[in-house]
Amino acid sequence: MEALPVYHGAISRETCERRLWEAGKDGSYLIRDSESVAGAYCLCVLCNDLVFTYRLQQNSGGSWSAETAPGQQKRLFRKVKNLISAFEKPNQGIAVPLLHPVTIHSQKTAPNMS
Repeated sequence: MEALPVYHGAISRETCERRLWEAGKDGSYLIRDSESVAGAYCLCVLCNDLVFTYRLQQNSGGSWSAETAPGQQKRLFRKVKNLISAFEKPNQGIAVPLLHPVTIHSQKTAPNMS
């Protein structure tokens, strides 16, 4: 997970939401550690000024899945980057397609405009 530029590590939900609101575009997304489930991750995406969170988990065979809307078939992916690619398309069971990655590098190097 650490190799993905959208992985922000063990940030809080509040920090996550602030980073997505600062990005300011529907479809902005990042991945963070789950605060409530050890070993799980959260895919967080901005839509209409709300942050939607989808839990990412790896099964015992090493495949990744995302919790999506009820009624959506569970899909397994060999790599998280493949999961992200799939969810860049519309109608995949999440609020909005993943369009604008919020990378950890942009957070560390963003100039202070104040």
